[in-house]
Amino acid sequence: MGLFSFFKKSDTVGKDSAVDSKEIVQGKTPLSTKSQVKTKLSFHPDWNVPQEQQYVFNFLANDLQPLKPNQLSLAAINIEEDKKTGAWNVKAFFRSSLSQPIELGEIELLLLDKEGKRIGAKTFNFKDLGVIPPNSARPWVFEFDKTSVEAEEIPEDGWTIAFNLISLRGHQLDLDETWKKQLPKEQQEKLAEIIKDLPKLGKTEVNFTGLQVRLNEDKSLHASIFIRNGNDKSINLEQLPLEIIDANGKRVAKGSFKMDPVLTVQPNSTKPWTFIFPAELVEGEDADLSRWTARVPQ
Repeated sequence: MGLFSFFKKSDTVGKDSAVDSKEIVQGKTPLSTKSQVKTKLSFHPDWNVPQEQQYVFNFLANDLQPLKPNQLSLAAINIEEDKKTGAWNVKAFFRSSLSQPIELGEIELLLLDKEGKRIGAKTFNFKDLGVIPPNSARPWVFEFDKTSVEAEEIPEDGWTIAFNLISLRGHQLDLDETWKKQLPKEQQEKLAEIIKDLPKLGKTEVNFTGLQVRLNEDKSLHASIFIRNGNDKSINLEQLPLEIIDANGKRVAKGSFKMDPVLTVQPNSTKPWTFIFPAELVEGEDADLSRWTARVPQ
């Protein structure tokens, strides 16, 4: 597999990034009564590991710190850059302190520098690692191609490789405190269900989806909109130009809203918000609002 050549006697184990298995593994897992779990070295069943390389792996595995029960972890070892492609070959142990074997699917991993700043992100299929036995540590090389690396240079000591839990948790409702106070629990749950049925967002997409609109007697227009954030980082809205288009493609209202305080939408979340267009910004009283869209004018 060419993997063994990456691991050297000069390598050292760095920082560990551990999470509760419930964050990643669906369904119930047996609970352990141990206070700490020492993971044992595990090789992929397809590997034929030379004796000398086994020594290197054992040497590294002996430096791994015990985990708490029922954790999954990525223990950083080293990063080597492929001089031809610019890819970063990230060496790490994937570790499990579960008392049962596990096999995972696709998971996005993050590379973080010592300050916790993201310097790389890529989705890997953990099925390639095979079934991970209970209480074990499996060495692996995760190749972050050049397009998935966000830094110019390989980081110094203190970097980590970590699971992107935000992408794993699924898209969620981000309800402002004012909405939580005003909406009954049943309506909050209904909003959460609506969000689940909306089309999936791209990883860097921000989308505005209409929820409810009405023209008032004072000729103002009230538009409740889903602000959808597909990023794994929060977005802050300070000023938002917005227009409402009716079923015939006709612009009904146009305005620019100053958000004070700044409106924050959490990562991988959707926040409902109501925008009020005063009468002077409403252009069509005869609008067909049986279908409508909200958009940010270019």
